[in-house]
Amino acid sequence: MNSPQTLPPMTREAFETALRAKGNFYHTQHPYHVAMYEGRCTPEQIRGWVANRFYYQISIPIKDAAIMANCPDRDARRQWVQRILDHDGYEGAEGGIEAWLRLGESVGLTREEILSEEHVLPGVRFAVDAYVNFARRATWKEAASSSLTELFAPTIHQNRLDTWPTHYPWIKADGYQYFRNRLTEARRDVEHGLQITLDHYTTREQQDRMLEILQFKLDVLWSMLDAMTMAYELKRPPYHTVTDQRVYHRGLSV
Repeated sequence: MNSPQTLPPMTREAFETALRAKGNFYHTQHPYHVAMYEGRCTPEQIRGWVANRFYYQISIPIKDAAIMANCPDRDARRQWVQRILDHDGYEGAEGGIEAWLRLGESVGLTREEILSEEHVLPGVRFAVDAYVNFARRATWKEAASSSLTELFAPTIHQNRLDTWPTHYPWIKADGYQYFRNRLTEARRDVEHGLQITLDHYTTREQQDRMLEILQFKLDVLWSMLDAMTMAYELKRPPYHTVTDQRVYHRGLSV
């Protein structure tokens, strides 16, 4: 049997096909997400998802800043910095983090409790932190390519816009702006990230490594939903066997 080092590299087209095939493991296939799309989630489950995903949202620009810190390519930095601006905002644009806060308010959370991170589950925090730490330690191209889960993102945002107003009429309409913004932002980001990936990973060993990296990112997103399933669907939040009291504190600092 040939090892990856002796196998011929995939063609550019075959490599892209292999990357896109990873969409079969995107978190849209997770039962928690399927339930959201089908209108089967309770308000508590929707609020739990929004509150926990906020931790992911505020970590993305930190991840992107880590990529830029490791990147010696000025042209790549000039393109990549737009991702940070998209999330953090700039003059004339509120940014994705602010839009997500408005989503939180539209589902019945207060801005204060979202910002406090009091609802963020340990499993979610550990998964997201693992992703940020990977971006800090990996080469900039590996970290950049890990963002290619964006290949599958436009569909997920459009689905929410198409189905949530019908399934969840109690959600205020002005909370959907984040999803509208990402329809165009994600497609732009995919073009840049895919170009970096297809240009850089040219040996079979490199291509297999990239598929492993993409799977790691998919695992991060899947693990977040596993934690939410335990807490909000199976009613097994952290430490439920020893206490029913809230054990988290505002203003986490570790």
